Amino acid sequence: MTRVYVERSPFICIATSDLSGNCDLSPRGDPVGFVRILDDRTLLIPERPGNRIADSLRNMLANPHIGVLFFVPGVSDTFRVNGRATLITDEALLEPSAVEGKVPRLGILVDIDEAYTQCSKAFLRSHFWDSARHIDPSTMPTGGQVHRAIQGAHFDADGYDHERSERYKRREGFY
Repeated sequence: MTRVYVERSPFICIATSDLSGNCDLSPRGDPVGFVRILDDRTLLIPERPGNRIADSLRNMLANPHIGVLFFVPGVSDTFRVNGRATLITDEALLEPSAVEGKVPRLGILVDIDEAYTQCSKAFLRSHFWDSARHIDPSTMPTGGQVHRAIQGAHFDADGYDHERSERYKRREGFY
């Protein structure tokens, strides 16, 4: 029964930590069902181009313990998996994860230790899926504005936002 959460999820969050316990939580998203079920105890998460910081990947090399939270739009229950991660480059395993003709160069194999659903209370209390309560994105700071706040007034926030918007329009770096 729980397989349907994996099969219908277009969005997950991956939790990792290094050997010192420093944590990282990283979102991943792709077409519905992008996380592949290889068998009852193994998942494959394709690794797509990202921000190149690779905190999660470095953590997995040092400490293989991983938590994965699966979201299905409009569904208030979530599905949680805890296990051990292994980074792979096996083209035969990665080929079925191709999107827009591009095969990921790297994948995350998750050997499942435990898996269970998480109750709906957080989503119900937050009204997360209620579109009437969605915030107008223009009222939030942009990525460029956040970078300028962190890096200082010399950072070109408008240029950063414009260049990123253009790359996203072209889907550059998505796959």
